[in-house]
Amino acid sequence: MTTPEFNNIPPVYPSPALKRESSLAIVSLIAGIVGWTILPFIGSIVAVITGHLAKKEIRESGGTMSGDGMALAGLILGYTMIGVALLVLVLIIVGMALFIPAVAGTSGIINGFWPFGW
Repeated sequence: MTTPEFNNIPPVYPSPALKRESSLAIVSLIAGIVGWTILPFIGSIVAVITGHLAKKEIRESGGTMSGDGMALAGLILGYTMIGVALLVLVLIIVGMALFIPAVAGTSGIINGFWPFGW
């Protein structure tokens, strides 16, 4: 018995290079979500910092890393929450600046009257 000869060996194609996800991009996205839910200001700052680091890491990887969309989403969530927090802080300060003189002019400890009787 003879063994058959294989002249028609199928060509072996190289598999496409797998891009790995940037861990900083994942951290940026998670921190952006945490910044809108649990830790508003701290999570947003972490999202912005890691988002910028992730975009730099992806850009310098030469096409071997992915995750640019996650880094961008983390940046958007982080910057938006920082803007909302600063806007709320300004509104509180303006509200207090308008409210305190209105209350102080009517009655209270400023006019020598303490309404609680102590």
